[in-house]
Amino acid sequence: MTPDVAVVGTGPNGLAAAVTMARAGLRVELYEAAETIGGGLRGEACFDSDVRHDVCSAVHPMAAASPFFREFQLPERGVELLNPPVAYAHPLDDGRAGLAYGDLDTTCEVLGKDGPAWRRLMAPLLEHSAGLVEFFMSGQRSVPRDLLAPLLLAARLPAHGTRLGARTGSPGSRLLGGFTEEVAPALLTGVAAHAVGKLPSLASASVAMLLGHLAHGTGWPLPRGGSERIAEVMADDIRAHGGTFHTSARVTDLRQFEGVRAVLLDTTPTQLLEMAGEQLPAGYARHLRRYHYGPGAAKADFLVSGPIPWTNPEVGRAGTVHLGGTRATVARQETLTVRGETTDEPFVLLVDPAVTDPGRAREGKRPVWAYAHVPNGDPRDPVELLRTRIEKYAPGFSDTVLAARGIPAGEYEKYNANYVGGDIGAGAMTLYQSVARPVPYLDPHRTPLPGVFLCSASTPPGPGVHGMSGYLAARSALRHRFGVRKAPSLSPARA
Repeated sequence: MTPDVAVVGTGPNGLAAAVTMARAGLRVELYEAAETIGGGLRGEACFDSDVRHDVCSAVHPMAAASPFFREFQLPERGVELLNPPVAYAHPLDDGRAGLAYGDLDTTCEVLGKDGPAWRRLMAPLLEHSAGLVEFFMSGQRSVPRDLLAPLLLAARLPAHGTRLGARTGSPGSRLLGGFTEEVAPALLTGVAAHAVGKLPSLASASVAMLLGHLAHGTGWPLPRGGSERIAEVMADDIRAHGGTFHTSARVTDLRQFEGVRAVLLDTTPTQLLEMAGEQLPAGYARHLRRYHYGPGAAKADFLVSGPIPWTNPEVGRAGTVHLGGTRATVARQETLTVRGETTDEPFVLLVDPAVTDPGRAREGKRPVWAYAHVPNGDPRDPVELLRTRIEKYAPGFSDTVLAARGIPAGEYEKYNANYVGGDIGAGAMTLYQSVARPVPYLDPHRTPLPGVFLCSASTPPGPGVHGMSGYLAARSALRHRFGVRKAPSLSPARA
């Protein structure tokens, strides 16, 4: 029997799209090229059968804040989101460290002289957090209910998103109270680097404001047991509503879905071009070919014998650690990476999951997750690069390593075709592509092909495990293909 809906790709957005369509009463089938579902949510026992590693994503501030997941109610479905005492940390070369606690007051206290400036930056965003999240997660295509939220954001961007304003003590930054020391600017720049692009920039500053304030709100949690738990409960809900999964089922031609009323693609523009061939109108195809991919992630998984021996012990309480030094150093490294220049001191993100979820450690063995920002397509094996970067801030780390494996940026695409050249954001997060991804259309999820929709992170609102790209694409498909304007309930009470 021909399904009503076909979803290609089972990352968080493909799953969110399928959840939404299945709950609308439609017959949904999902197609996944890999042997297991989940995309960036997959887990694997890399070295020891008792120790699971997060293959891609590990920490989920957007899963805790996303409107989709808040209605889907992960905790009520058995996914426990665990917040560490320190959301993220940023050690410096001299042993000092920036520490973003879940509690804003504590963070301001430990930042000392820069504590008041941090409070002036974050407190108003926290007061309007729901509106700010709604603004970002809507794809900026509707009038926000809290009009003050985007105004608060806009007021902060010049001081933190331009080269002049990003200088510590500059006139632009003094308008917001200004940072006067090194630790707080480095702490904020580490968050801005999650945009994986040139620093400073307005796009990276927007990311810093969003993720930075969430650390003191809904947090930067890790799911107990690993990221795969999120994919598991989403798949359970899809099956409960009649959905079917096909794994090891790579789709190469959209014509295989002839007769299917809606096809939702959790893929990048590159895969859409390949699957559609000459079916796409020439103008639209040109837009897709111009879509730009960003720097790559070079990932390493370590199996270690104990907690990381940080020079500053308080860093060991953090769920996420940023390694890169001062604000100026991080900005220089990230800009070189965007230019395609390799260095031996890239910006690194690291997670020791057992800090937050002790159950991830088994019999003296625990996983460590780390990746470096490198030029797109970089072929280098990152294990030694990452080990050396960690060792700089945690002398003795190498002695704890029992096993390691690396995934070069140039090979990450083999794991997930959406990671073109290792770009785990499925497209560069420039200011333009933040809102016009992959095309400058009012409804960017809808393609010119009848019934075909894009639902990946290559569409608004962009990267992150939030499910909103899939949800927004599904809402568009429901309106245009099935005449359904009211969103179906996502609550487990309606399962």
